[in-house]
Amino acid sequence: MGIVLSNIIAIYRRELQSYFASPFAYIIAGVFWLLSGFFFVSILLSPEGLIAQVAVRDQVGITEPPIDVAYQFLTVFLGVLGSLALFVLPILSMGLYTEERKRGTIELLATSPVTNWAVALGKLLGVVTFFTTLVLPLLVYQAIALSAADPPVSPTVMLLGHFALILMGAAILSLGMFISSLTDSTILAAILTFGLILLLWVVDLVANAIGGPVGNALSHLSLVKNYTNLTQGIVDSSSLIVFLSYIVLGLFLTAQSIEAFRFQRS
Repeated sequence: MGIVLSNIIAIYRRELQSYFASPFAYIIAGVFWLLSGFFFVSILLSPEGLIAQVAVRDQVGITEPPIDVAYQFLTVFLGVLGSLALFVLPILSMGLYTEERKRGTIELLATSPVTNWAVALGKLLGVVTFFTTLVLPLLVYQAIALSAADPPVSPTVMLLGHFALILMGAAILSLGMFISSLTDSTILAAILTFGLILLLWVVDLVANAIGGPVGNALSHLSLVKNYTNLTQGIVDSSSLIVFLSYIVLGLFLTAQSIEAFRFQRS
């Protein structure tokens, strides 16, 4: 067990160092933060933003129903971050195994004594950690901006919402890692991952159209439904199970993909 853990840590450190040493990763981070900051200001302070809407209500004497600006902002902003993640996460996951294929090191990984599960888990932990570093600065300036809110925002709701973003990110990255193990084209891996995640994002609409038991079953697979539940402060065990299931499924399929590659080479 100790050897397996040390292997996972070694792969995790190598993967994480590759992100922080890559100029492309810093470009992704800069674009993500720039867009997040733009939507942050737009939602809160623009002429059509929440503060302006509340000011207009006060001017015309509308007091019912009351608006919790801080809570509504947090819900809307986390929804926007989830949408941005649809574009950022496939880019982060596209090179997890395709680069190994290009460099020829995937054969070393496939034939090494390190288990495929350990390699996949180490890689996933590395990219999830990098994504977490993209999310944490957003949490800090949201907390600063909403610190004067009345009524105050519950720290639990804020932390749960950002935990949901990271958990959903881990699920998407795990599935994207599997897709990257199937091809040596980073562009193709990113496109296929985006297509898969978009399907899981809108499957709730398909479920509503179908209805019945099949529709109910499909609705449980929806990323947006489970993500929205958590961002609204609803601790739903089924949503947590769905995201964890996607993570495990991605790890399992990746391990099987590398095992198939090893079998082909042998």
